[in-house]
Amino acid sequence: MEEESLPDLLGAVARAMRSRQREGLGHLGVTPSQARAVGVLRRHGTMRAGDLAAHLRIVPRSATEVVDDLEERGLVARSPDPADRRATLVSLTEAGEATAAQIRAAQGVAGAELFGRLGDEDRAELARILRLLRDTP
Repeated sequence: MEEESLPDLLGAVARAMRSRQREGLGHLGVTPSQARAVGVLRRHGTMRAGDLAAHLRIVPRSATEVVDDLEERGLVARSPDPADRRATLVSLTEAGEATAAQIRAAQGVAGAELFGRLGDEDRAELARILRLLRDTP
């Protein structure tokens, strides 16, 4: 039987992580794409919808749909950009900040479930390797 390649293994682990995260987000009523958007706004603060799309690596129209859904749920607010009246800024509301904390906690649980099988040294080594891969141009 052929040995699995590194891309296959990494893809399988990523799918397992996404599945656990999706299960953890279920009680919050937040989709994975909405959770990613909330996370970007939590980390980077208020930004234009186009910048949010760039962070999420999605087309602006898709970002607009995500923002529409989050705004409808009261998790984000839109406001005019004082530097350019044609542009709109997106920011987390208080409810959005609270949901961001819940999302972060659910992601932590999912990560602990998946990576908990590894010892401290293995987790540290995996984190080091993943950072190296992430930061390589």
